[in-house]
Amino acid sequence: MAVQVQSGGLPSGFLSGARGWLRRIDRAAWRRFFVAVLALTLALFLALYATGLSQSGQYKTAAVAASVSLLLAALVAVRVVPGLARRTALQHWMRGVEYEFTPEGAVYLALILIITVAAVNTGNNLLFIILSCLLAGILVSGVMSRIVLQGLELELTLPDHLFAGQPVFARLRLKNQKQFLPTFSVTVQGRASLRLKRGRHPLLSAPAILSQDVYIPYLPRRSAASPDLMLTFPKRGSYSQESFRVSTRFPFGFIRKTRSIPCGREVLVLPSVEPSEAFFEVLPQLGSEMDSYVKGRSHDLYAIRDYRPSDSARHVDWKATARVRQLKVREFTREDQRRLRLVLDPWVPDTSAKMLERFENSVTLCACLAWYFYETGVEMAFVTDGFEVPMSPPSQILYPVLEKLAVVEPAPVPASSAGQLISHASAHMECFQVIITHQPPESIPASQRRSSYFIFMDLLSRQADGDGG
Repeated sequence: MAVQVQSGGLPSGFLSGARGWLRRIDRAAWRRFFVAVLALTLALFLALYATGLSQSGQYKTAAVAASVSLLLAALVAVRVVPGLARRTALQHWMRGVEYEFTPEGAVYLALILIITVAAVNTGNNLLFIILSCLLAGILVSGVMSRIVLQGLELELTLPDHLFAGQPVFARLRLKNQKQFLPTFSVTVQGRASLRLKRGRHPLLSAPAILSQDVYIPYLPRRSAASPDLMLTFPKRGSYSQESFRVSTRFPFGFIRKTRSIPCGREVLVLPSVEPSEAFFEVLPQLGSEMDSYVKGRSHDLYAIRDYRPSDSARHVDWKATARVRQLKVREFTREDQRRLRLVLDPWVPDTSAKMLERFENSVTLCACLAWYFYETGVEMAFVTDGFEVPMSPPSQILYPVLEKLAVVEPAPVPASSAGQLISHASAHMECFQVIITHQPPESIPASQRRSSYFIFMDLLSRQADGDGG
């Protein structure tokens, strides 16, 4: 292959590469570097000159020279060195790392300070050697702990559906990607998500997914550890994990070094579906009302049987009752499947702590009812303020309903606006309806109360308080 040669005798490829290398040179950094070298050389010369002047008895001139020498060294340290450090790879190596001295490290620093004062005052070479070893210990501790935190990868695995108050198994996978070095004594911590309000003040926006510390004593090179965790989310709502904090005190325990590993994970915790006291209190009457509604819509006689306390009086067969002198009722066949509309009225009269607790109880009760009707195979629709799910099979509607209940918030709006939701639900009633509300019973018209089954949370709370008393 022929090589093109310029008039100067150098290949054109070499010249183009050289020009590219010259363009990539950080001229400002090199200029600062040479200025720093010249200033430090002059400071060294002045320091030596001040020493000679002091030995010859010219103490005032020696003091001036020493002062100028120290001033030059301080200017280089303050004005030049930080700029050079920002242009080196050291900045990338130290990025995202936090330092914190442990109590042991604080004692160690106090010991270094004492030995430093003693060495300067006495001029004892042995003390200077000991001081050098102590300072080297801090340097080794920082470098080793930084190496331990390098090359780590984290992954958190959770179940598909999480419920408030229900313990779940999670798996935290920590992988050491370093080719040759293991990882020693690391602790993984969760960090809550932060958002900035006006004024740049941080505010917690969502609780952290990982709320406990996980300690891993040893992790070989090119391997992973997957400890099982038991997590419990106390409340419904959104939980997020923007990053994990991986810290270590290896090797001497003088410094705790922490590194953040991005995660960007968010999960939705559904309300608890464990049967509550309010659920057990409401269920018997609710089941009776629903059976009466379904049977009342049928037309074909199925059987005549003995009367039960939960039966409606309009189903009594008076002829059969007179013939056998015992109450008998007509039982009809069910023409359609059991269908239900669940309505949650988010209106609350105020936002006091007690009222917010009642609202959480109403959300939990609604979730329990949705889960119960899902298990019994009832077709269901769901309505709340600004959200509606049409009539669907229970397997298709359950989790959309629970996801909405996980994020629903109380609405302290006027009672007239809140009543529109109930009026709309009552006007479009083609199935059995269950309406959970915080409105007082006297505020609901009698026509609406006859067409739907209302659960008044204020009455339930008063009954619970009375039973507790």
